[in-house]
Amino acid sequence: MKIIDTSLLDSVTEQAIKSPRLRMNHNFHESPDAKSQRLLNALEPGTELPIHRHRHTAETYIVLRGTLRVLFYNREREILDTMVLNPLTGKYGVDIPAGQ
Repeated sequence: MKIIDTSLLDSVTEQAIKSPRLRMNHNFHESPDAKSQRLLNALEPGTELPIHRHRHTAETYIVLRGTLRVLFYNREREILDTMVLNPLTGKYGVDIPAGQ
């Protein structure tokens, strides 16, 4: 059993702050070949995730603390929609189906 608590969040956050990319993963899956990729991401202000799409798997973001702006693009890389996730405002996450 693995507990997600303040201590774990603080530890991953500290690693993210020290990282040049301002983000850090804490993997719960045992190997890259696992059927399910389960991980915790600490994303610090200033980090950017590249535009990407998962053709065969869904992707879910759940924000435990802080704020995350999610942008949705078309094939021409034009912004179609944006949303801000923040648990203090009642917007906890988004589940993006495969291929979107």
